[in-house]
Amino acid sequence: MPSASAPTLESVAALAGVSRATAGRVLSGSERVSPAAREAVLRAASELSYVPNQAARSLVTRRSGSVALVVVEPVERFFNDSYFPLVLTGAQAQLAEREVQLVLVVLSTARERERFERYARGGHVDGAILVSVHGRDPLPQHLADAGIPVVMSGQPLDPASTVPYVSADNVGGARTATRHLIERGCRRVVTVTGPMDMRVGHDRLAGFREELEARRHRFSAQLAESGDFTVAGGRAATEALLARVPDLDGVFAANDLMAAGVLQALAAAGMAVPGRVRVVGFDDAPLASAATPPLTTVRQPVVEMGRELARMLLSVIDGAGVPTPVVVPTALVQRATS
Repeated sequence: MPSASAPTLESVAALAGVSRATAGRVLSGSERVSPAAREAVLRAASELSYVPNQAARSLVTRRSGSVALVVVEPVERFFNDSYFPLVLTGAQAQLAEREVQLVLVVLSTARERERFERYARGGHVDGAILVSVHGRDPLPQHLADAGIPVVMSGQPLDPASTVPYVSADNVGGARTATRHLIERGCRRVVTVTGPMDMRVGHDRLAGFREELEARRHRFSAQLAESGDFTVAGGRAATEALLARVPDLDGVFAANDLMAAGVLQALAAAGMAVPGRVRVVGFDDAPLASAATPPLTTVRQPVVEMGRELARMLLSVIDGAGVPTPVVVPTALVQRATS
């Protein structure tokens, strides 16, 4: 039980010269207050060393004060692919500004998915950021049907989906990578695609094809091999491409992990990079600059995308309506592989 001297919401409101309701809105993180009132309440709360009771605040606001970042991949993928920690970094930084707790959830099995849905439906999170959703996964719609705000990293594969998302310009970035290879003199350019059960896989393949055709290079299915965004997947896909197109001289890999596998396969085949074959990846992950040789790649601002996902989700939670999807630009980072 609080002591008699413990500051209350009423005492904060009185010192700030505002109503209890206004003080409550400020301290619960609501945007629906004037800047002057916000400053007065925060100053009063600091002066009185007021600490809001989270349980009481949850009863009033019907919010838990936390959101989930949900990665729909095996645990080892989460730790092996820097994309996920970078999204997490951006989202965490944005949420911290609103004093919202981030709960990380990695879903590897059907049982884990069921458990998370029960957890979310139980009111333990105010919303969810979904990352790496494959195919026509029902999870986003299940959460939305339960009234849980949801946003997605990457455009949904289902064109009928109404879930807001943040994505890189995957088509444009793939075109940039392919154009660079052709302008560097490559005449037999191939690609290791992302998974075809994800929109990102389709879009980066589409950009590759569009740029080839715009440059009067004939596209055929033998020039593309599907990968899984892992090093091993990139190596296996490159081995298959080498068997079909032994005179290939340029490779666009749809992410940097697969590009690392491309470099492994080319080295094993005795094909020097960039002397015999030029390689471009996608992401500008930390490993790109550390690769041997350092990897030319297409940069997407993953940390900022994580921040934008958090901003978008908080906007939905605050009742601002369905936000417009955000597509961020990409840029080529030229290094030694091209």
